[in-house]
Amino acid sequence: MPMTGLGPHGERAAPADKLFLTAEEAAVAQVSRFTVAVVMHTATSDWARLAAAGIGETLGAYSAGVVEIVDCAFDKPMQNRELSRLASSRIDAVISIPIGVSGVTDAYRKISKSGKKLILIDNVPTGLLPGADYSALVSADNFSLGEIAARLISPHIADEGVAGILTYGADFFAANEREIAFRKWMGVNRSDITLVRGRFATVDEAGSAFDRLFAENADLDGLFVTWDVPALRALDAIRAASRILPLTTVDLGNAIATELAQSDLVKGIAAQRPFDLGVAAAIATLMSLTGRQPPPWIVTPGLAVTRDNLVEAYLTVWRAPAPALLFQAR
Repeated sequence: MPMTGLGPHGERAAPADKLFLTAEEAAVAQVSRFTVAVVMHTATSDWARLAAAGIGETLGAYSAGVVEIVDCAFDKPMQNRELSRLASSRIDAVISIPIGVSGVTDAYRKISKSGKKLILIDNVPTGLLPGADYSALVSADNFSLGEIAARLISPHIADEGVAGILTYGADFFAANEREIAFRKWMGVNRSDITLVRGRFATVDEAGSAFDRLFAENADLDGLFVTWDVPALRALDAIRAASRILPLTTVDLGNAIATELAQSDLVKGIAAQRPFDLGVAAAIATLMSLTGRQPPPWIVTPGLAVTRDNLVEAYLTVWRAPAPALLFQAR
């Protein structure tokens, strides 16, 4: 599908599946045995595990190695400390997803100033520029993901209905793009729908954030949650309130895939391709380490997932057959 979004500096997307190493670059990588650290916002989600797997498998194919994966648990001070530590280490590169765009700039700049290559995922901290402070940004087409989520929930919201957007409270480029696209699609295609918004400061607070949103909007007819883990918390809160509320979200984690297969609440998922994203991040890292500047914004496409194509979509995203539970939907 065509890429619809732009990068944080207005860059046009370079498709992730077009990245490659030349034979000469591959040979250099094989003998150099580069070392790479991966610094994640969280390492516990299915998305994070798949992205890390794509990074590790691809680097390993070129005799490069992931020396550590740092789980920052959505803690900016921790991320700053870990980046500062890595800037003084003997590794060659860092692949990292920043926790938002503010409050971490100096720590990321330390990485590039130390002579290491820096590949970012999803977010660019304020003030950092491609080619100077980092080699490339790799992400999903988050604008497209927001459009997909809006399109999937639209048939389940009646005329003149109310749709909620439950999003992350931090300044997170990926989440912001999804919300902007969701709003734009609704404005163009369902201008009759009223949009209301709630925010959660942490993933664990997503359920209480839904409760607040629902208390202020008892006529809520549908909900978009910016990714799958907080969406699961929102589903718990919806059930506790004895509501039947259609929901769409982003990311095809195992738990939300099971909800799509077996419940009547989740109507669709705008899936990222985190393994493919990890592959692209690894190739961009090796390009940079072997002397070639990768494109500034490298993008994987979104995938619209419903109960009808869930099993096939799972295989595409996970690179593995779907669990038996998902076949029960067919």
